[in-house]
Amino acid sequence: MTLKPILLYTGLLAACVVSAQGPVINHFATYAGEQSNLMEKAYERKDLVVYHRLLDSFTHKYHHLTIADQKNYRGYLANDYYNLSCTYALLNNKPKALEYLDSSIKNGYYNYNHMMEDRDLAELRQDAAFKQLVEPTRAIGDYLYILRRAGAYNTADNRVFPAFTYQDASNPNLVALRKGFNLDSIAGGGDEVSKILNLLHWIHNLIPHDGNHNNPEVMNAMNMIAVCKKESRGLNCRGLATVLNECYLALGIPSRFVTCMPKDSLKIDFDCHVINAVYASSLKKWIWIDPTNDAYVMNENGELLSIEEVRERIINNKPLILNPDANWNHKSTTTKTYYLFNYMAKNLYILNCVVNSEYDTETRQQGKSLTYIHLLPVEYFKQQPDKTSVTNAQTGTTFVNYNTNNPVAFWAAPPGK
Repeated sequence: MTLKPILLYTGLLAACVVSAQGPVINHFATYAGEQSNLMEKAYERKDLVVYHRLLDSFTHKYHHLTIADQKNYRGYLANDYYNLSCTYALLNNKPKALEYLDSSIKNGYYNYNHMMEDRDLAELRQDAAFKQLVEPTRAIGDYLYILRRAGAYNTADNRVFPAFTYQDASNPNLVALRKGFNLDSIAGGGDEVSKILNLLHWIHNLIPHDGNHNNPEVMNAMNMIAVCKKESRGLNCRGLATVLNECYLALGIPSRFVTCMPKDSLKIDFDCHVINAVYASSLKKWIWIDPTNDAYVMNENGELLSIEEVRERIINNKPLILNPDANWNHKSTTTKTYYLFNYMAKNLYILNCVVNSEYDTETRQQGKSLTYIHLLPVEYFKQQPDKTSVTNAQTGTTFVNYNTNNPVAFWAAPPGK
């Protein structure tokens, strides 16, 4: 049995956000959660009568939603069918267990690894029909398998894209940010790496992660920190990485916020994760910094690793060490197995960075243009076009996107470093 997140909000250029608005949908979200809790209890009792009654009630209301809203809430249905399959499997009714497992998969349950490890399905896994049902989901839901099949990058890719830039610390907005929050004191008087980590810890402690809401419309550090304080709220991963990025720039430390995305050829995974790549001149490399989880990653010698290095080590099963105090909102420990080999293995397939790393980068404005570079593995199914441009009709902001397979160009050191 498993209960998985249903609605995921991460804010990738407004395209990674699944948003359920209005009283009807909010009411259904509450109802769906309550029904799932009741079905979980029925599963625990192996009470098929109650489980089917609850499921019938849920499916009746579900099918009265619009097609778009059904898509948003389909995860509940997939999970409910999955748990029903588990119940029948525990009662040794293989035909029914397979029937509802099939229904679960058809409604979007693709957690291949869980199906292959779930003790509830232990007997079912011996059946050839189980293998036939589950094997196709491996290319969708086995994230390590997908990442390892991604193939190599291509350092010979000579497609041209704009050079990355990093705003100078003398910018008046960055100067105000530095002074307003006394960032020199927060960073401390230690070496460069200690300053980078001190700022990471500060932002993690200052602003909680809130993945269920959009960020403030004005997306700069001064405003977002003020809004969070005034409204007693947090930011999603993109907001946290944006605030931290500007703090690094304010101290003259080159930094990017990096959107880490899945392959998702079926367009069903709206989740992504945004972290920071911070250039440590003393190490001559970009290092992995994640304010959502207060996390950084090391090799077996305790040396800090870059996003590129972590990705390569995940693919090749090399040792990785996650800092022991990594956590989510000081409520749960962030574990290496889930964080790196499940969640980030999923989200390290495509990497995306805005070209100009600066104050107030992503606040939408009429006539503003934002340029992004996507680093794609050679295996990715959609390499073309090399460049796209689209203007948002509501905000008047133009988004320009370039594709590349060249990690050397994508991870070029900042000028003069």
